[in-house]
Amino acid sequence: MTTTATHLRTIALHWEDLHDAAGQPVTVGAFGLGLRGYLARLDELDAEQAEYERHQAAHRRSLERDPIQLGDRPVPVRLHILDTMRAIEAALHGTADQIAAAVQRTPMPLAPSSWPAADKERRNQLARADAADPRRWRWTGRRRPAPYTALWLLARVEARPGPFRALTEQEAALVGATAAGAAGRVERALDIAAQRRTLAQRCACGGEIDMHGGEGRPPVAHCVGCGRIWTEAGVVAA
Repeated sequence: MTTTATHLRTIALHWEDLHDAAGQPVTVGAFGLGLRGYLARLDELDAEQAEYERHQAAHRRSLERDPIQLGDRPVPVRLHILDTMRAIEAALHGTADQIAAAVQRTPMPLAPSSWPAADKERRNQLARADAADPRRWRWTGRRRPAPYTALWLLARVEARPGPFRALTEQEAALVGATAAGAAGRVERALDIAAQRRTLAQRCACGGEIDMHGGEGRPPVAHCVGCGRIWTEAGVVAA
């Protein structure tokens, strides 16, 4: 069983891969579409690529007319990857906000003015250090990137030292649900997880059709009744 900690590490480790994938040429991820859906998606991508190439050609012509415009040519941006990254960041930040509000200890107060000077200075140094503890979650200022947030939540799940109490079962379940959903989005976007699904459609023999895919492999359908196998190229065994 995959743990919350594993999900959070998956997000942190593969975040840079999502950044890279957002600017890479489009590949077809067709698991779950069915073979007809896969071929239809290919046609859609051909049309999208043709439209993109028209825009790129126009851009290159504008650069040729202006010789001072130098540098790299633009690359395709995979908007669905960017949308995935924004959704993951929003989910992680929202969960971290909620968890920190519940488990993060209030900073130590400054010493009362009535204390002796030496004692007051020592207390105030401790109070300032406590308030500035880098392990604290911050609600204001620049938002932390998703890998930092994932690792901050991981530290809470693993009860690492800091100005926090331990998570309750309900709080741990909240982090677990967010981590599982976000890690699943990462794996689907990068096609790094093996997937298997039984289709609602049945084979002509009446048997159930299982589809396998993911981990960079094209989808393959297999009838558990008669043994027929389909790929995007058609029936390959019967």
